[in-house]
Amino acid sequence: MSASLEQSFVKQLQENQNIIHKICRLYTSGDDEHKDLFQEITIQLWKAFPKFRGDSKFSTWAYRVALNTAITLYRKSKRSIATTEYDTTKHFFKAEDYNYEEEEQLKLLYKAVYQLNDIEKALVFMYLEDKNYEEIAETLGISEVNARVKMNRIKGKLKKILNP
Repeated sequence: MSASLEQSFVKQLQENQNIIHKICRLYTSGDDEHKDLFQEITIQLWKAFPKFRGDSKFSTWAYRVALNTAITLYRKSKRSIATTEYDTTKHFFKAEDYNYEEEEQLKLLYKAVYQLNDIEKALVFMYLEDKNYEEIAETLGISEVNARVKMNRIKGKLKKILNP
């Protein structure tokens, strides 16, 4: 791969790494799992980056790749842990430390969201990121109307979970 392609990838990933951290938070329950999933998502993004055409925003594309990776690994983890080896001497960027203490107020919400199914988790995550329903629908591969209906149902579910 060319140096300019690598620089472009690193820049985009640095600007959007919080997206990946948040997805990791939704699909993991510990620091080590979080780091492993972050690494795996980064590897999958790097592998797929040459095919990124720019038809959508990088963040939308990264959401899709990250969610697919997280969901795939989450399902596989029920059977066994799957990781991909990579050259540890080559680091594209320094990952920011993810401060769990700052997210103390969100613990209950994350705990409730963790009880949702994979698609519901993804939808809630994007909704909380202030993505519009058009972008949510595009990322998840569903209609905009379907995204709205699902979100309303999820809100009801979360209310029941948080206020039994």
